[in-house]
Amino acid sequence: MYQYRFHPPESSMFERCIGLAWCSSCRIYSGNMVHVPRKRVLVDALASLPLEQRERPGRSETRLIEFLDRQARDSGD
Repeated sequence: MYQYRFHPPESSMFERCIGLAWCSSCRIYSGNMVHVPRKRVLVDALASLPLEQRERPGRSETRLIEFLDRQARDSGD
């Protein structure tokens, strides 16, 4: 499961976030709008990437999930 903020902190919509869940074996994923309290800090899985590389997966949910799935497999999760 991965959650990320879509709206900037100054937005009244800041607590409405994107939640993604997927199954690596069956290649099915689900994306939903989820509520995350303003004070909760979300881990940015793309933070370690250079700017040009972090923009690419973020443009497509499918590419983002492929990236996150690869990252989870490489770390042994």
